[in-house]
Amino acid sequence: MTRKLTTIGFDADDTLWHNERFFRITQDRFAELLMDHVPDALDSHTLGKRLLAAEKQNLGRYGYGVKGFTLSMIETAIEVTEARVPASVIQELITAGQMMLSYPIELLPSARAAVEAMADSHRVVLVTKGDLLDQERKLAQSGLGDLFHGVEVVSEKTPEIYVDIFAHHGDGPEHAMMVGNSMRSDVVPIIEAGGWGTYVPHGLVWEVEYAPAPNHSPRYSEITDLSALASLVAEIG
Repeated sequence: MTRKLTTIGFDADDTLWHNERFFRITQDRFAELLMDHVPDALDSHTLGKRLLAAEKQNLGRYGYGVKGFTLSMIETAIEVTEARVPASVIQELITAGQMMLSYPIELLPSARAAVEAMADSHRVVLVTKGDLLDQERKLAQSGLGDLFHGVEVVSEKTPEIYVDIFAHHGDGPEHAMMVGNSMRSDVVPIIEAGGWGTYVPHGLVWEVEYAPAPNHSPRYSEITDLSALASLVAEIG
């Protein structure tokens, strides 16, 4: 008889290691670089909203990750300055984006222990979005790569994607749990696919990843941090 849970999927960014903080740092640098080249009415908050709008519009073109974010910064800089932004500022934005690809990986508390504990008793799969090369770099630097039975870098996290992933790496979504910090990407779609979704809040959440919690579902859980994962999995069975 197949156990209720045989496969555990982990999100990567801001679930296992810090990521959003680097986008916030770079966005602050973006606003700083543009302040001398935009009308007074465009403060840092408004610039942030313009950048977010460009990011949302560009997701279908560039996908998730640093490269798309950098191109959105450049596009927004050109638009808000009516194409008067100096080339030196564009170069600074490119440099800021390149720096994001070199930040060291810092694991979140209990990340290694949680993955190790799950790998001892379940199949564990990393399911993440973003630039393929950057995600591979972060996974290699994290030191967690050898613990996963499978790694999937996808363009979007949908119920259909989760069905395919957990059919390939496990016994189907009905025997799988996805663990992550994004309600929209890590929790809601896996529950819609028939699996379990476990939300691990991270504090810094990109607005695009917001979604209401599926509190009506018996397969939804929330834990304060990854140290509580093993007991939750054991309780589910």
